[in-house]
Parts: sequence; C-alpha cells; structure tokens
Amino acid sequence: MAAVLDSVRAFLAPKAKSFTISAENAADVVARENLLDRAMGADRRKKSSEKIRNNRLPAEGLALVARDASGHVIGTVRLWNIEAGVAADGVPVDALLLGPLAVDPAREGKGIGAALMRAAISEATRRGHGAIILVGDAPYYQKFGFSADKTRHLVMPGPCDRARFLGLELKASWLEDAAGMIVASGRKLA
Repeated sequence: MAAVLDSVRAFLAPKAKSFTISAENAADVVARENLLDRAMGADRRKKSSEKIRNNRLPAEGLALVARDASGHVIGTVRLWNIEAGVAADGVPVDALLLGPLAVDPAREGKGIGAALMRAAISEATRRGHGAIILVGDAPYYQKFGFSADKTRHLVMPGPCDRARFLGLELKASWLEDAAGMIVASGRKLA
C-alpha cells in the first residue's frame, strides 16, 4: 500500500502538493460521512449500492482518503467485497464494488477524484482482485477503463440504470462468464 500511495504522491507532486492520498483511519469517519452528505446529498443512503454496503466493512486496505495540506479529508473512495454473480460452472465470481467516490464540492476539478480512482485501482490490482464494479457516470469512469459491456449479464439488487452499471477487469476475462445478482460477501460489522 505504501508503494502505491508514494507513487500517487509522486505523480501529483509536480502539479502542487495540495493533497495527499492515504489509508482511511478511524478518526476519519465523521469527516468522511460529512463529506459524503455534502457531495452526494441526503438521498445517498437509498441507492442500491448502499444496500450492498450496509453493515459491511470495506475490503481490506481499500478505504482511501485524500487530505489537504492541513490534513483535512477532502476526498474518499472505498471498495467492498462482493460476489458478481456466478461463473458458468456455478462458482461465485469474487469482485469489488467501488463507492462511493466523493470529493469536497469546493475542491472539484482539481484531479482529486481521478487520483483516488487511480490509487484504488492500483491497490486493488496489487492485492490480487480480479474486477471492480460500480454504478456511476459512464463518461467519467470510462477513462479508467470501466465499461457497461463487462456487466451485461449482471444485475444490481433494486433499481439501476444499465448505462451506469460498469465493470473493470483487473485480470483478463474475469467477468467474461459472470452472470446473476450482485451480493455482498465482505466482512460484516461487529
């Protein structure tokens, strides 16, 4: 994780040392939740993705925050263990659900969200995960390699706009035969 975060810091260094990316810690919870409320609104807890995350812990090592020079949380991304349906042989397909990704509205357009995405994808790859799935703005996430084609045989529980239901394979053909419902599979809250 340290190597990934150092490379993200190095990538950002020439532009300005206006923020850093690090692992989320317990002291970040209130700041993260306040940021999510500001960035995503009060209805954020009604989304299908939120129901999958409910009463679960993020995937190990895959809860990241962006901090300003004063150490304040100005961005967040978390990934969650899921089963992305089953393969042709009936075995569940392990994957990650990304979200939410959010940046303080006062800091949008400064590359913070993109840096968080690159760090999350890199760390998920380093940890050996096969794929990431999300529900989000296709034009934004396509620049990171996400595609609706990768989720064509998968279904989110509850309402979901198919054009916003995207996948990224971290390992070749990981989602190729995956079909069925997305379900939570990660660690539960105590």
